[in-house]
Amino acid sequence: MDGAAYNPRTPEEVFKDFRARRAGIIKALTTDVEKFYQDCDPEKENLCLYGLPNETWEVNLPAEEVPPELPEPALGINFARDGMDEKDWLALVAVHSDAWLLSVSFYFGARFGFSKEDRKRLFMMINGLPTIYEVVTGAVKKPTKEKTPKSNTKNIKSGSKSDAPPPRTAKPTPALPKEEGDEGEDNIGGEEGEENEDEHENTLCGACGDNYAGDEFWICCDACEKWFHGKCVKITPARAEHIKQYKCPGCSNKRARA
Repeated sequence: MDGAAYNPRTPEEVFKDFRARRAGIIKALTTDVEKFYQDCDPEKENLCLYGLPNETWEVNLPAEEVPPELPEPALGINFARDGMDEKDWLALVAVHSDAWLLSVSFYFGARFGFSKEDRKRLFMMINGLPTIYEVVTGAVKKPTKEKTPKSNTKNIKSGSKSDAPPPRTAKPTPALPKEEGDEGEDNIGGEEGEENEDEHENTLCGACGDNYAGDEFWICCDACEKWFHGKCVKITPARAEHIKQYKCPGCSNKRARA
């Protein structure tokens, strides 16, 4: 829909475009899922889900010109909305959106004559991110075999309002001030801190799909147990302190419709 207004010409620029469009589609299928659901009315004509270069999304009719400026997304996603389980429908839209993003990126690559090395570099950058399908279905989240003991529940939830996600199966270890004669204990704490960082380096935001970063505020949904950047779900650290049980937009919308 907007290909004529923005034409990235290097692998890095194409990847930036890919990432922005991907972020918009993930918003539609997660944090904005209620609006997306309503926009995909089966009574309307063939509709497509577009991710835009400014990290927003829109549901609209396909371009009138043939062939279009850019490859088109899957057509008629709204017709299947009421004919299948909502979770399966969103997963289906996610799969087609992944395919569309790849086609748009390599369309730019072909149009501007990317070399074999340029195409390989572009693919490696794209492949470094989880797919939209993985983010929407939670496939990238490694399931925890152990369940959190009830005695630790309060500590875990209070930790979910902190700046870094704590381990789900253990009580977070607070940092202790270093005193004389405590060097051995201090070293042990440092090793545990590194292990916690390693454990959560693959944690992904349930809204944007980006990796965990220790310098950003994160919050955990008490319903689906997914982690979110505070900025993605519009929750600040101050506001989180007053939330007893946090539910992400997706879980809140599901309960409202039920």
